[in-house]
Amino acid sequence: MVSSQDIEFFKNIVGSENIYSDKAHLIAYSYDATRNRFEPDLVIFPRDENDISKILKYCNEKRIPVIPRGAGSGFTGGALPSEGGIVLALEKHMNKILEIDMENMVAVVQPGVINIELQKAVEEKGLFYPPDPASQDYSTIGGNVSENAGGMRAAKYGITKDYVMAIRAVLPNGDIIRAGKRTIKDVAGYNIAGILIASEGTLAVITEITLKLIPKPKLQKTAMGIFPSVESAMNGVYKTMASGVTPVAMEFLDNLTIRAVETSYKKGLPIDAGAILIIDVDGNLEEDLDLQLSTIEKVFRENGATQFKIAKDEADAKNIWFARRNASQAITIYGNKKINEDVTVPRSKLPETLRRFGEIAEKYRLQIPCFGHAGDGNIHTNVMVDKNNPDEVERGYKAIEEIFKATIELGGTLSGEHGIGLSKAPYMKLAFSNEEMNLFRAIKKAFDPNNILNPNKMGL
Repeated sequence: MVSSQDIEFFKNIVGSENIYSDKAHLIAYSYDATRNRFEPDLVIFPRDENDISKILKYCNEKRIPVIPRGAGSGFTGGALPSEGGIVLALEKHMNKILEIDMENMVAVVQPGVINIELQKAVEEKGLFYPPDPASQDYSTIGGNVSENAGGMRAAKYGITKDYVMAIRAVLPNGDIIRAGKRTIKDVAGYNIAGILIASEGTLAVITEITLKLIPKPKLQKTAMGIFPSVESAMNGVYKTMASGVTPVAMEFLDNLTIRAVETSYKKGLPIDAGAILIIDVDGNLEEDLDLQLSTIEKVFRENGATQFKIAKDEADAKNIWFARRNASQAITIYGNKKINEDVTVPRSKLPETLRRFGEIAEKYRLQIPCFGHAGDGNIHTNVMVDKNNPDEVERGYKAIEEIFKATIELGGTLSGEHGIGLSKAPYMKLAFSNEEMNLFRAIKKAFDPNNILNPNKMGL
């Protein structure tokens, strides 16, 4: 699809050292965390916004697909070149923190900045950027914005969209736009920045992001509650959030996950527990943290918790969090293929949701361990199968479809943070009406009438 003449044109823009068509690069940029593979025709590392503008203008005229890419850590194939074309890799050159404005508490970054590097940089100045996806050590801010990433702190602090103030981006025709302002209030015009967030690179290529920062809390404490059943734990979740206390994080592990972690790591977890809830609270006064924890313990015990443990120090807190942070790796004891999804439901529906998922597991004779961000209703449900058993794999995907149907029936959504990409595109019709899908397609067409930018994603 990309000719030698096209390659020469791109070399004149970015230099030959920033263009690769060798097999090693094409393979390296052909997959993400889904492990599905689609080789591009070319990989280009643009140096700046002007390079991107020239590349997109040319590709729009020639109808060459362009796929923006950050770290390639996505779980839904959102950055895969499923129709060939050019991967526009932003991590090499466009990876700078341009400004940390102490007076207005904002940061201005390029899309290739790694999430954890931004967190560290602003915390050195006493500020705080809360969104902390599990991939924070390698995922980029541009990717976080494109997927509207969440994280463990979302229960209290929200997700990426809650911190994006402005975006600079290049449209598929090469035009450069700025959406949003560096102000607390901005109600002039359509919310274009809001449309670009979670658009998965299908509408524009993000080149600069202005992010809201907040003061960093001085203190934090960790605790763990142990419950006899996953339903009692889920009751504890939404009743805690209604009690007037908002934990920074409230994560859960069901019994299958607890057993997997204990089998793999021998951490002394109670393998007969129905579920574990792990929480963090923060604040600036010791008394405030103690009050939060005492309120949470009261609610937990009223909902059946048999134990409530508060971490003695930072090492103890890390030990408590170990189970949650290593849950994804541990559950591979149940199968060599994991069909993992990240559905989200209203918190009050968590007990019924987990009950329904248990029924689906029984129906299809599969192990479906669940864990995740209970504080914001985001469940990581993992259908474990033997990839060498076609019947089991088929049952796994049938189970996933029923999980999505149950989620939608309970007022939930297909994804809380992983996005739609390729893998969830077939299920969009479950969550959206024909009228809504047509509206999505009209928005796509308004931004990208020639459908060159990350085509074939999100069911569009």
